[in-house]
Amino acid sequence: MFGLMQDRPLLISGIMRHVARFHGSAEIVSRGVDGSLHRMDYATLDRRSRRLARVLQGLGVQTGERVATLAWNGYRHVELYYAVSGMGAVCHTVNPRLTPDDIAYIMNDAADGLLFTDTTFAPLVAAVAPLLGGALRAVVVMCARAEMPAMALPPGIALLCYEDLMDAADEEFDWPEFDERTAASLCYTSGTTGRPKGVLYSHRSTVLHSMAVNAAAVMGLKPGDRALPIVPMFHVNAWGMVYAAMASGASLIMPGRHLDGASVANLMNSEGVTFAAGVPTVWLALLQHLRTTGERLHTVKRLGIGGSACPPAMIDAFAREYGVIIEHAWGMTECSPVGTYNTHRVMDGETEAESLSRRSKQGQALFGIDIRITDDEGGALPHDGKTSGNLQMRGNWVCSGYYGQEPGSALDAEGWFTTGDVASIDPQGQMLITDRAKDVIKSGGEWISSIELENLALLHPDVAEAAVVAAEHPKWAERPILVVVAKQGHDIDPEAVIGVLRGRVANWWLPDAVIVDSDLPHTATGKVSKLRLRQKYRGYLVERGI
Repeated sequence: MFGLMQDRPLLISGIMRHVARFHGSAEIVSRGVDGSLHRMDYATLDRRSRRLARVLQGLGVQTGERVATLAWNGYRHVELYYAVSGMGAVCHTVNPRLTPDDIAYIMNDAADGLLFTDTTFAPLVAAVAPLLGGALRAVVVMCARAEMPAMALPPGIALLCYEDLMDAADEEFDWPEFDERTAASLCYTSGTTGRPKGVLYSHRSTVLHSMAVNAAAVMGLKPGDRALPIVPMFHVNAWGMVYAAMASGASLIMPGRHLDGASVANLMNSEGVTFAAGVPTVWLALLQHLRTTGERLHTVKRLGIGGSACPPAMIDAFAREYGVIIEHAWGMTECSPVGTYNTHRVMDGETEAESLSRRSKQGQALFGIDIRITDDEGGALPHDGKTSGNLQMRGNWVCSGYYGQEPGSALDAEGWFTTGDVASIDPQGQMLITDRAKDVIKSGGEWISSIELENLALLHPDVAEAAVVAAEHPKWAERPILVVVAKQGHDIDPEAVIGVLRGRVANWWLPDAVIVDSDLPHTATGKVSKLRLRQKYRGYLVERGI
């Protein structure tokens, strides 16, 4: 017997329909590529999104066709999110920080029919266009006619102006209803272990993810909040914030390309931001700006951090110095992306050190996601907070296969997806990432956590960034080396850094060398590139006889 309840499809267009009707006066504020601010309420955003759907129809976009974007966080990009998916096509966000070769590979793999781009990426588009196959028929520059850049494109690819197309279209468009399992958006992995792979999200998975991250135990956005997604819209759909904030009636503050500490602080204070989310490197730059200038954050209450491990020292600094709570999260492209979240709470009888240790973990699984750890043979390991193993997940917004592959091809026999992370899980379900499987250091058969060493190195007052990688060793096979970058105007004594580590970890964990470098290489998603560091320093100890 079935329940006698209505069954309506979970569609992204339903978010737009809801926010336009019930939160139409909430706003989206965007900083443009020139630094200017643009304001628009959600009722207007709905009308423009329906107008854009008309534009897409006029350009021949069909159900299921991939429409690519190369754009910053801004209102036109949000219009594309809703118009493309809402009409039944697939919004394919492309990371402009990838190499032209990788971008061409991704767009050819997706067979994108159209590309929408911000003006700042005109040189990149001109470089990529000749590498594309025959699927792409037009490039639409997201600007007014007066701002159109000069761009040479191969024959057969038209150059169009976004606002010209919008002016020529009407708003008479009703969001269609279709199967909620229909593909909605496409994101590619960063390709750190090979060519990028596509993850194809459905309307159902996207709406469920939005509802989950809006739970009180997660981001908990609500009407009156002003949410700032620092995480780019070209990186895993801005962690779902574009959907989640609008579904809750919260206003969206979009930073564009200006992500330095001064710009972020100015936008937060001038626009009354209450919640923001981004990677640790952005929040480190903000913290340094605040400390240098003496500026305060007047309305920000919480910062969500993910993408890579957040140093406990940063969590403590924001809380102690500025009264801002950092909430640690974990996820990946393959889970839409949020899988776990460490929401703020006060625990009775907990010391400050215990509290900081707990807040430094990546948190508990969201409702709709299950996680576990296994050994290398696939056997389940205990959730005792001490044992580390291969992290697996399954749930309502976890991919089952990559784009172009069969459903279920990315899962094991029990339906678990192996994340590539190494983690521990305590009896309360709090998960702690101890390493990436490819980054873990195995010295003499024993594992050493690079993340734990990095977080401890950042306790040294002169260290701005730190990364630990494995170097070859004739006796132990691998030994850790620590690469550090000094804060501006500071010098680093390698022995003093070792002194910070000593006593906090086992002696055999201590790095065999501390290398002071001018900077660390970063990936297209802002993470430290361990691959490039390993390539650079793999033979460091052997070459020097250390």
